[in-house]
Amino acid sequence: MSEERVNSENCCPRFDPAPWDEKTLQWKDKPFIKSSIPLFFHIPLPSKIKKTMGEMWKKTKDSGADPGMKDFIAMAYDPSPWKSEYYMAVTKEVPGAANVKLSGTFMTKVFDGPYSAVPRWIKEMDRYVASNGKTSKKYYFYYTTCPKCAKKYGHNYVVAFSEVA
Repeated sequence: MSEERVNSENCCPRFDPAPWDEKTLQWKDKPFIKSSIPLFFHIPLPSKIKKTMGEMWKKTKDSGADPGMKDFIAMAYDPSPWKSEYYMAVTKEVPGAANVKLSGTFMTKVFDGPYSAVPRWIKEMDRYVASNGKTSKKYYFYYTTCPKCAKKYGHNYVVAFSEVA
Protein backbone atom coordinates (compact mmCIF):
# COMPACT_ATOMS: atom_id res chain seq x y z
CA MET A 1 0.00 0.00 0.00
CA SER A 2 2.83 2.42 0.76
CA GLU A 3 3.63 3.11 -2.89
CA GLU A 4 -0.05 3.92 -3.41
CA ARG A 5 -0.07 6.70 -0.83
CA VAL A 6 -1.89 9.80 -1.96
CA ASN A 7 0.57 11.96 -0.05
CA SER A 8 2.54 11.78 3.19
CA GLU A 9 -0.53 12.63 5.28
CA ASN A 10 -2.87 10.00 3.77
CA CYS A 11 -2.07 6.31 3.88
CA CYS A 12 -5.22 5.23 2.01
CA PRO A 13 -6.04 6.22 -1.56
CA ARG A 14 -9.23 8.21 -2.09
CA PHE A 15 -12.06 5.72 -2.69
CA ASP A 16 -14.41 6.02 -5.69
CA PRO A 17 -17.75 4.44 -4.74
CA ALA A 18 -19.20 4.36 -8.28
CA PRO A 19 -17.58 1.08 -9.44
CA TRP A 20 -18.82 -0.67 -6.27
CA ASP A 21 -22.34 0.65 -5.73
CA GLU A 22 -25.25 -1.64 -6.57
CA LYS A 23 -23.23 -4.20 -8.50
CA THR A 24 -23.61 -7.96 -8.83
CA LEU A 25 -20.40 -9.98 -8.79
CA GLN A 26 -19.98 -13.63 -9.76
CA TRP A 27 -17.00 -15.21 -8.04
CA LYS A 28 -15.70 -18.68 -8.74
CA ASP A 29 -12.83 -19.67 -6.48
CA LYS A 30 -11.76 -16.04 -5.94
CA PRO A 31 -8.57 -16.25 -3.84
CA PHE A 32 -8.31 -14.58 -0.44
CA ILE A 33 -6.24 -14.98 2.68
CA LYS A 34 -8.11 -15.12 5.95
CA SER A 35 -7.36 -14.11 9.52
CA SER A 36 -9.45 -13.41 12.60
CA ILE A 37 -9.52 -11.15 15.64
CA PRO A 38 -11.49 -11.16 18.87
CA LEU A 39 -14.42 -8.77 19.30
CA PHE A 40 -16.42 -7.47 22.22
CA PHE A 41 -20.07 -7.32 21.12
CA HIS A 42 -18.98 -6.79 17.48
CA ILE A 43 -16.52 -4.04 18.50
CA PRO A 44 -12.90 -4.72 17.54
CA LEU A 45 -9.90 -3.23 19.24
CA PRO A 46 -8.25 -0.85 16.75
CA SER A 47 -4.78 -2.15 17.60
CA LYS A 48 -5.87 -5.71 16.70
CA ILE A 49 -7.22 -4.60 13.32
CA LYS A 50 -4.07 -2.63 12.51
CA LYS A 51 -1.81 -5.53 13.51
CA THR A 52 -3.83 -8.18 11.67
CA MET A 53 -4.25 -6.15 8.48
CA GLY A 54 -0.56 -5.22 8.55
CA GLU A 55 0.48 -8.86 8.86
CA MET A 56 -1.90 -9.92 6.07
CA TRP A 57 -0.67 -7.14 3.78
CA LYS A 58 2.99 -7.98 4.45
CA LYS A 59 2.45 -11.65 3.58
CA THR A 60 0.58 -10.61 0.44
CA LYS A 61 3.31 -8.20 -0.70
CA ASP A 62 6.19 -10.52 0.23
CA SER A 63 4.69 -13.38 -1.80
CA GLY A 64 3.92 -11.22 -4.85
CA ALA A 65 0.18 -11.86 -4.47
CA ASP A 66 -0.79 -8.17 -4.22
CA PRO A 67 -3.72 -7.46 -6.56
CA GLY A 68 -2.96 -3.72 -6.76
CA MET A 69 -5.19 -1.00 -5.39
CA LYS A 70 -7.69 -1.17 -8.26
CA ASP A 71 -8.64 -4.74 -7.28
CA PHE A 72 -7.88 -4.52 -3.56
CA ILE A 73 -10.60 -5.85 -1.26
CA ALA A 74 -10.37 -6.47 2.47
CA MET A 75 -13.67 -7.68 3.89
CA ALA A 76 -14.80 -8.31 7.44
CA TYR A 77 -17.37 -10.93 8.45
CA ASP A 78 -18.54 -11.36 12.04
CA PRO A 79 -19.73 -14.93 12.64
CA SER A 80 -20.45 -13.96 16.27
CA PRO A 81 -20.30 -10.93 18.59
CA TRP A 82 -16.92 -12.28 19.78
CA LYS A 83 -15.05 -12.92 16.54
CA SER A 84 -14.39 -11.20 13.22
CA GLU A 85 -12.90 -12.84 10.17
CA TYR A 86 -10.92 -10.75 7.69
CA TYR A 87 -10.56 -11.69 4.04
CA MET A 88 -7.93 -9.98 1.86
CA ALA A 89 -8.04 -10.52 -1.91
CA VAL A 90 -4.87 -11.98 -3.41
CA THR A 91 -3.79 -13.07 -6.88
CA LYS A 92 -2.36 -16.46 -5.85
CA GLU A 93 -1.74 -18.65 -2.81
CA VAL A 94 0.21 -16.97 -0.04
CA PRO A 95 2.69 -19.15 1.88
CA GLY A 96 2.17 -19.10 5.64
CA ALA A 97 -1.38 -17.69 5.35
CA ALA A 98 -4.82 -19.25 5.59
CA ASN A 99 -5.69 -19.41 1.90
CA VAL A 100 -9.40 -19.61 1.06
CA LYS A 101 -11.50 -19.31 -2.08
CA LEU A 102 -14.91 -17.70 -2.25
CA SER A 103 -17.50 -18.64 -4.84
CA GLY A 104 -21.01 -17.40 -5.39
CA THR A 105 -23.09 -14.39 -6.29
CA PHE A 106 -22.46 -11.23 -4.31
CA MET A 107 -24.47 -8.02 -4.49
CA THR A 108 -22.84 -4.80 -3.34
CA LYS A 109 -23.99 -1.44 -2.02
CA VAL A 110 -21.87 1.48 -0.82
CA PHE A 111 -22.64 3.25 2.44
CA ASP A 112 -21.05 6.29 4.06
CA GLY A 113 -21.04 6.57 7.83
CA PRO A 114 -19.88 5.18 11.16
CA TYR A 115 -19.36 1.53 12.04
CA SER A 116 -22.35 1.78 14.39
CA ALA A 117 -24.65 2.06 11.33
CA VAL A 118 -23.99 -1.55 10.24
CA PRO A 119 -27.35 -2.89 11.59
CA ARG A 120 -29.19 -0.19 9.57
CA TRP A 121 -27.06 -0.97 6.50
CA ILE A 122 -27.94 -4.67 6.76
CA LYS A 123 -31.66 -3.79 6.71
CA GLU A 124 -31.13 -1.49 3.73
CA MET A 125 -29.05 -4.15 1.99
CA ASP A 126 -31.82 -6.72 2.56
CA ARG A 127 -34.34 -4.37 0.91
CA TYR A 128 -32.01 -3.85 -2.06
CA VAL A 129 -31.34 -7.59 -2.44
CA ALA A 130 -35.08 -8.41 -2.14
CA SER A 131 -35.91 -5.78 -4.78
CA ASN A 132 -33.75 -7.86 -7.12
CA GLY A 133 -35.59 -11.09 -6.26
CA LYS A 134 -32.77 -12.50 -4.12
CA THR A 135 -32.21 -13.40 -0.46
CA SER A 136 -29.14 -12.50 1.62
CA LYS A 137 -27.21 -15.44 3.07
CA LYS A 138 -24.14 -13.75 4.52
CA TYR A 139 -22.72 -10.23 4.83
CA TYR A 140 -19.17 -8.97 4.42
CA PHE A 141 -18.09 -5.35 4.86
CA TYR A 142 -15.18 -3.66 3.10
CA TYR A 143 -14.02 -0.63 5.10
CA THR A 144 -12.32 1.31 2.32
CA THR A 145 -10.11 3.64 4.37
CA CYS A 146 -8.60 3.80 7.82
CA PRO A 147 -10.30 6.12 10.35
CA LYS A 148 -7.61 8.78 9.91
CA CYS A 149 -8.03 8.96 6.13
CA ALA A 150 -11.84 8.76 6.37
CA LYS A 151 -11.76 11.84 8.59
CA LYS A 152 -9.36 13.64 6.25
CA TYR A 153 -11.45 12.83 3.13
CA GLY A 154 -14.75 13.57 4.88
CA HIS A 155 -16.21 10.16 3.96
CA ASN A 156 -16.18 6.78 5.65
CA TYR A 157 -17.19 4.65 2.68
CA VAL A 158 -18.06 1.03 3.40
CA VAL A 159 -18.97 -1.52 0.73
CA ALA A 160 -21.49 -4.12 1.88
CA PHE A 161 -21.21 -7.46 0.10
CA SER A 162 -24.25 -9.70 0.42
CA GLU A 163 -23.80 -13.30 -0.64
CA VAL A 164 -27.15 -14.07 -2.21
CA ALA A 165 -29.31 -17.05 -3.06
